[in-house]
Amino acid sequence: MREQHTSIRRTLRICSSRRFRFLFACVTVFSLFSLLFSRLNTVTGQRTLSRYANRIPSVPKIRVPTSDSILNDFRQPVNPLPREKNDIFDDRSGSEKLLSVPFSSALALALDEYRSILPPLEDRAPIYCYHDPAAAEDRTTADAESDLLLTWRRAWWAHGFRPIILGPADALNNPLYGELQRLDLEPAVKTEITRWLAWETAGGGLLSFYTVLPMGPEEDPELIFLRRGIYPKLIRWQGLDDGLLAGSQLDVLAAIKHVLASSEPKQVKGFLAAAPTERFQVDDMPKPIVYYDASLIKTKYGKVNEALNDSRARGLKSLNLLINSHLHAAWQNHFSDGIAVMKPLPEHSTHMISDARQLAVSLSQCSPSPMVNSCPPNNDQCNPCVSSRPMHISTPGRYQNISTLYTIGTVPHPYTTALLRELRKEVDIPWIRWNSPRDPWLRAATMGLLGATVSSAIRVVRFKEMVASQYGTAHSLWLTAEKLIEEDKLKDYLDWHFGFAIPYDQDRGYSDPGPGRRPKPEHDPVDGPVANEADLALEPFLLQRARELHVTHNDVDGEEGGDRHQAVAVRAAIEAWNLGDTEAWKFATAFLAQRIVERLEWEKDESG
Repeated sequence: MREQHTSIRRTLRICSSRRFRFLFACVTVFSLFSLLFSRLNTVTGQRTLSRYANRIPSVPKIRVPTSDSILNDFRQPVNPLPREKNDIFDDRSGSEKLLSVPFSSALALALDEYRSILPPLEDRAPIYCYHDPAAAEDRTTADAESDLLLTWRRAWWAHGFRPIILGPADALNNPLYGELQRLDLEPAVKTEITRWLAWETAGGGLLSFYTVLPMGPEEDPELIFLRRGIYPKLIRWQGLDDGLLAGSQLDVLAAIKHVLASSEPKQVKGFLAAAPTERFQVDDMPKPIVYYDASLIKTKYGKVNEALNDSRARGLKSLNLLINSHLHAAWQNHFSDGIAVMKPLPEHSTHMISDARQLAVSLSQCSPSPMVNSCPPNNDQCNPCVSSRPMHISTPGRYQNISTLYTIGTVPHPYTTALLRELRKEVDIPWIRWNSPRDPWLRAATMGLLGATVSSAIRVVRFKEMVASQYGTAHSLWLTAEKLIEEDKLKDYLDWHFGFAIPYDQDRGYSDPGPGRRPKPEHDPVDGPVANEADLALEPFLLQRARELHVTHNDVDGEEGGDRHQAVAVRAAIEAWNLGDTEAWKFATAFLAQRIVERLEWEKDESG
C-alpha cells in the first residue's frame, strides 16, 4: 500500500513539473490549430468545388438528412453559380470571368475538356434611333432607308454599343402620348416630340439620327465616355444639333413635360427651341462622331446632294455608299502600318492562313463610293484609299504590339500543327512523346513579346490578353484553322466586327493558283523563310486531313472500325503534350463563338 502511494505521488510530481506543463500546452495549441485549419480548408475547398460542380453533369448531387448542416463537407451550395445566356456554342463556349487563369481545366475540374474560361461580355450602352417606316414615299425609298439603318447599326455595334430602332409604337406606349395628340402643333414638331416620347419609353440613354455615326478608334475618350451609359444631365453637342442627344429617363421626361406645357403650342418651332436651355449641358463637337446633315452634304459632297435632289431613294443609296466608304477609310487611316497576317510557322502554314490573307486583302481594298477620293468629315487630311496603293500586308512570325498595326491570327489545333509542321499524313503516340516539341505555335507567336525562357502558362495568359482584352479586340481578330464556324455566318459577323461592309472581291483576292502560275512574292525579311514548291503542294491535303480528323470526344459513338478511335486517342495525346497550344486554340475558338452568339441573339431580339 505504501508503494502505491509513492507511485501516485511520483506521478503527481511529474505532472506538476514545469517541463510537463509546457509540453502539455504545446500539444493543446497544436491540436487546436490543426482542428481550425482543417475546418477552414474543408469549407474553402467545398466553396471552390460547389462553385463549379453545377457545371459538371456527371457529378451527382448527394441528398442526406444532414446535407444542409454546416458540419457536412458535402452539403449543397446555397447559391450555385449560374451559366451565362450565351454559354453554349458547339460545346466550346465558356462562361467564366478570368483571363489570368492559364488553363481552363484547372477550374473545370478536367471533366469538361472543351470548356474554356472566357471574359464576361461587357454591357453595351444602348443607342436609339427613331424611324417611322410608314413615312417613306415608296417601297424603294423604304428599302434605301433600311439599308442606311443597317449601316448605322453595324457601325455603332462595332464600337461597343447596342443599337436599337424605335418606332411610333414605342411612343404610343408613353402615357404622355394622348396629351401630345390633343395639342395643335405643326406636323414636323409633333413628329419631333414623338421621337422624344419613344426615347423616354425606352429608358433614356443615347438618341441618334441614322446619319450620325462613329468614325474614330474605340479607345477615343469621347467614345469611352458614351459607352459608360451614365449621363448626369441632358447633353447635346455643338455642331450636332439634335442629331445626337444623351440623358437619363428622368431628365428626358422633365424636358418633354416642359415642352408639352407650353402656353402657346403654335409658337413651338422645335423641341430644342422650346426646351429650357438650363436643362442641357452643351459640349464641344466630339471628334470621333460624324453627322451627315443636309448642310454638310450640300457643302462637301456635291454628287450625293445632286442625287438627293433628283430622287430621295437614289440619294439615300448614294449616301449609304459614301458613309460605308468613309467608315472603311477611317479604319484604314487608324491602322496606318497595315495588316499583319500572323504566320508563326512560316515554312508550313501558307495554305492554313489563306483565309486570313484573303480577309486582309479585302480590308486593304477600297469600298465602292460615289466620291472615290473623299475623306470623312472629321478628317479632312486623311489618306484616301487608292486602288493602286492598298494597305501594306505582312506575314510576321511573331505578334507585334503596335497600335497602328492590325493583326489577323489563325490559331491551329496542335494536331493540325503536327501534320503541317512535320509534313506527315499521320502521327503516333511514340513520336509525340519522343520527337515532337511542346507548344511550337504558341512559343513562336509570343517569342517577340516574352522571349525564349518563359513557361507556357505565362504565354497562354499573354495570348488571352492579345485576343480578349479591350485593346486586343480593337486591334486584332483571331480565327481557327479548322473552320469550325460556317463561312456565311463568319462573313456576316466580320462586317459587324469591323463596322462596315467589307468589299470582298474574289478576282482581286488571295488564292493559290498552283505551282506553275503562282506569282513571285515580294518577300519581307520580317515574314520569315518561304516554303518551297514541294512543301506547298502537300499543305492542302494535310490541312484537309487534319480538319476531317478533328472530331470531338462524342463523334466516335457509332463509328465502325478503329481508325477514328485511334485518331481521337492520338489527338488526346497530342493535346496533353501541348497544353499551351491546346488552351490557345480552345480559347480563340470559344471567344469567336461567344461574339458570334452575342450578335445572333441580339439580332433575334431586334428582328421586329
